Amino acid sequence: MNRSQKEEILILQRELNIRKARNSLWEFCKLLEPDFYLEHRTYLKKICDTLQALYEGTLINPYNNKPYKKLIMNIPPRHGKSRTLVNYTKWLLGKDINNRIITASYNDDMATDFSRYTRDGIKTKKNTPLDYDFSDIFPNAKVKDGNAAIQQWALEGTYFSYKGVGLGGGITGKGGNILICDDLVKDYETAVNEAALDKVWKWYTGTFISRAESDVIEIMNTTRWAKGDPCGRILDSEDAPLWYVLHMEAYDESNDEMLCEDVLSKERYFYLKRNSDPLVFAANYHQSPVDQKGKLYKNLKTYSEADLPYDNDGNVNFVNIISYTDTADMGNDWLCSITAGLYKGQLYITDVYYTKDGMEVTEPETAKFFVRNKVRHAKIESNNGGRGFARNVERLLCDVHKTRSVHVEWFHQSKNKKARILTNSKFVMDNVFFPKDWSIKWKDFYKDINLYQKEAKKSVHDDAPDTLTGLCEMIIEAKEWEALDIF
Repeated sequence: MNRSQKEEILILQRELNIRKARNSLWEFCKLLEPDFYLEHRTYLKKICDTLQALYEGTLINPYNNKPYKKLIMNIPPRHGKSRTLVNYTKWLLGKDINNRIITASYNDDMATDFSRYTRDGIKTKKNTPLDYDFSDIFPNAKVKDGNAAIQQWALEGTYFSYKGVGLGGGITGKGGNILICDDLVKDYETAVNEAALDKVWKWYTGTFISRAESDVIEIMNTTRWAKGDPCGRILDSEDAPLWYVLHMEAYDESNDEMLCEDVLSKERYFYLKRNSDPLVFAANYHQSPVDQKGKLYKNLKTYSEADLPYDNDGNVNFVNIISYTDTADMGNDWLCSITAGLYKGQLYITDVYYTKDGMEVTEPETAKFFVRNKVRHAKIESNNGGRGFARNVERLLCDVHKTRSVHVEWFHQSKNKKARILTNSKFVMDNVFFPKDWSIKWKDFYKDINLYQKEAKKSVHDDAPDTLTGLCEMIIEAKEWEALDIF
């Protein structure tokens, strides 16, 4: 093959790549950003394919057998969702210069960035003849000179193509056939502020959506912060079936796999899990809402070392130290054991053992847990193997730890779990104190207590609140809590 033939093949390959990019958002992204849109990042292809199907009307809603026109994207941070939306807006304007796009972000700076990346991506020229730029793929889409402000601009041949607006900003006189919201809720502080969420919702419904033209495409790209965030309110509304939800989590526990190892490694994921607030982490990386409105335990008390009851000799003056244990019934259940000091009818949580390990591990560890925390009375549910668990723990206390100071009691729990949790929630909030640093000491336990909802479904992790309830029932049901030291 001579040089001329090689050049002809390269020209044909280049033309083929350009044609593919015109017809495929995924190919468009790969062509312009080959270092990020890699073939093995299949989650990015799924995002691209979903966005393209939304625009082309091939994403069919089984609810009404019509194409979806509304899309919610719940995807972990730093995984390219906003980046892909920027490329999407460029691709849409290349496909049809008459598209009119309005994007909204939580402030003007974010809105400006989104607009600038889109505008400059259309204007940018390649560095070498072998590179590709937007004009190679869509030569007829050019930013109009004199109408290229950072937040609002137009393509040649149009009067308006794009506007970016921050939350609370005005959009007077502009209408769009494609509306994109990119993270209207900034952070955790906004998510737990009902007034702030109401403000976001009022602006979204009163200002932003009012700019929609007929047959509009709507995209809500957001972290699932709370039931009261825009995404949550949409999914609780009558219009929920009209929205397609693209939900991705950073880590799949069922198969021990990351969404994309080279974007967020497993090592980095677990580092963040260890060092982040559990509720913020769950929202960011698992789209698990921090729902204050439906949250069961809204006001949990905490204590510091100085708050503990001390006698004249400086010793902690607990009437008793008690423990309640709920063994793991099934593969997805947690074993939960809580110890607490009792003083004047109130409980001071001193330690938590919360694990998915098997009984060959948890039986000896629970015995150690009781000894370490100087437990005097331990109650263990005997449901689904709990009786055998309790007997083995009692044997280990005697044979291995050489102590009979822990009174172990097992019993069958026949009462309805959810009813017990709800009924005793006020007692928990009024009479149970947690260490100030419990969110760090017992991250998973802290998360499951704080995420538990009043209207929790059966699938929600309830092992932590169930055990906490059992601990409280130990003193609620005692006729004279002052005498618990002689159980």
